[in-house]
Amino acid sequence: MAYLSAMTTIVTRFHLLLLAVTLAITGVALFRVPAEFFYAAHWSGSVADWQWPRDLALTVAPVLASALLLGFFILGRLLTKNHFAKTQHILDPALTLLLGVVAATQLGLLLAGFGSDLDLIRLTGFGLGMVLLVAGVVLFEAERHTYAGLRLPWPIASDAAWQLTHRAAGAAFATAGAGLVALAWFDVGIGILVLGFAVAVVAPVIVAAVTTVLASRR
Repeated sequence: MAYLSAMTTIVTRFHLLLLAVTLAITGVALFRVPAEFFYAAHWSGSVADWQWPRDLALTVAPVLASALLLGFFILGRLLTKNHFAKTQHILDPALTLLLGVVAATQLGLLLAGFGSDLDLIRLTGFGLGMVLLVAGVVLFEAERHTYAGLRLPWPIASDAAWQLTHRAAGAAFATAGAGLVALAWFDVGIGILVLGFAVAVVAPVIVAAVTTVLASRR
């Protein structure tokens, strides 16, 4: 731990704690949810037409959380100290949010395996959707600043490109947030909603990256 703290790493003890929580939830679920249990991932009327086997469903979160920690750790080591100082305040909460969504989803699967009436995955959808909506509005209205705004591996060439990128990313985040709220409201099923989590987080970042590349070529 002392070695980690001395390096320019985005991964903190709190992030490791979130991974430990996810693993603990997974362990409880493997012991308490029957091995033959299937999660209803999508409903067609009153019939589940898409189901996830217990072991497959419960494996995704630990693997994803571990991959996120490894990816952000490598990213932190690749950044220069100056770039790290400018981006840490964005990447740290971003990783916390992603790991929190993973842990909440795993807890939702545990509760669903128990037959609980509390649909935590839908609640997570509402919560994440609102966070993305707010982030979208903030990014759309943001003005260029040395430390605020999107942080990408390459520079944004001009003020016009910066504004275009942030408006495109803001609109994408807001759209993704509204989409998640709609999916949670209409209760489309665990599978569609979890896939929605991934799309809502990844797609706006891709939109921002593509926009900066296109803007730099103009």
